[in-house]
Amino acid sequence: MMTSHAAPPADTRPVRPAMLRGWRGKCPNCGAGPMLRGYLNVRQSCAVCGEALHHHRADDGPAFITLLIVGHLMAPMILYVVPTYRPDPLVLSSVVSVGAVGLSLWLMPRLKGMWVGIQWARRQHGFGTVTPGE
Repeated sequence: MMTSHAAPPADTRPVRPAMLRGWRGKCPNCGAGPMLRGYLNVRQSCAVCGEALHHHRADDGPAFITLLIVGHLMAPMILYVVPTYRPDPLVLSSVVSVGAVGLSLWLMPRLKGMWVGIQWARRQHGFGTVTPGE
């Protein structure tokens, strides 16, 4: 069976660079301007290239992905630490709580930027309009 390796349409944007730029908190278009204003607020447009960023729909997606990652990292750690070291429940709950909150706070803006980068690259939710520089 033969598979077709057709070239992507001319109006597609590369997803991986947009995701990486979003992970770093930069504009998915130019990679230079900051995407976020504050902790999780996405800017209306890029300060460097002028790309409109207000189209994003990153509602609960980054939060769910953050919860999924943190849960999958913390659960095996708990399952290893409890039988191996038998920590005091107060110590265990304190360490796990601080670790989960810290990891969640670190991941959330990165995953939100990545989520917006994917939407920009796939031209979803209003990002589909062609800008003059393309």
